Amino acid sequence: MSEQNQIENLQPEKSSTQEIIQTALTTENEDFYWDLVHILRIRGGDEEFTSASYLCESKNPQERTLGVNILAQLGTKPAQFRTRERGDILLKLLSHEEDKNVLAGIGYAFGHLQDVRGILPLIKLKNHVDCDVRMGVVFGLICQEDESAIHALIELSGDVDNEVRNWATFGLGSQIAIDTPAIRDALYQRIISEVEDDKNDTIAEIRGEALLGLAIRKDQRVIEPLIAELESGCVGRLSVEAALAIGDNRLYPSLIKLQDWWDVDVELLQAAIAKCQTSN
Repeated sequence: MSEQNQIENLQPEKSSTQEIIQTALTTENEDFYWDLVHILRIRGGDEEFTSASYLCESKNPQERTLGVNILAQLGTKPAQFRTRERGDILLKLLSHEEDKNVLAGIGYAFGHLQDVRGILPLIKLKNHVDCDVRMGVVFGLICQEDESAIHALIELSGDVDNEVRNWATFGLGSQIAIDTPAIRDALYQRIISEVEDDKNDTIAEIRGEALLGLAIRKDQRVIEPLIAELESGCVGRLSVEAALAIGDNRLYPSLIKLQDWWDVDVELLQAAIAKCQTSN
């Protein structure tokens, strides 16, 4: 049977966990792979947990990767299935793992689990040569307010890889409530360092996340670059969110001009205008 026929004929309700696992291990279609992982995740039972645990002990890195990906989001209820035990398995694997795909998967898994035990071992990988591993580290540390996690995110917000910088800046800017001079300086550094590139939307997004993060913290350094951004002719949603967050009347004229053409989110724009108009 061709892989396309496999995809079309897959009947999850009639397929065993082992059948789905074997199909996931043999498919070359990435979307289909993640569909299969999702099926196993939402089943979220003892059989899926046990099977994923065995996969994590395999000598085959492809099998370990699949096991990690299943464990990352096993179960669909708010109190996810066997959360502590999944963290135990991932920590044990992380202590000796060398394969880059497995390491990246573990980082993402800890991001989903929000298990603080993953912070220190993930930080040890922040300088890994593979950008996917560093991306996994970022995802694993996002939302953690531990001082060492924040310090690592600050460092990774200056990474050579655009996506790593983007997610680290997102994590620092709007995913934690902590406000420190070091966080503010890291966000400001992204504003002045990210050079606009019409061919790279990620650069604009990094700037937007940094603008929003500074605006949330009411840092006055954001006003001048935010005005420039609002009058640039290429305005993203994050910049208008930043204007709403800081609510400064110096932004009001620039926001008014946007009414003539900016239609990304009219309600957001009007809220930002109202906030900046009434500010002192």
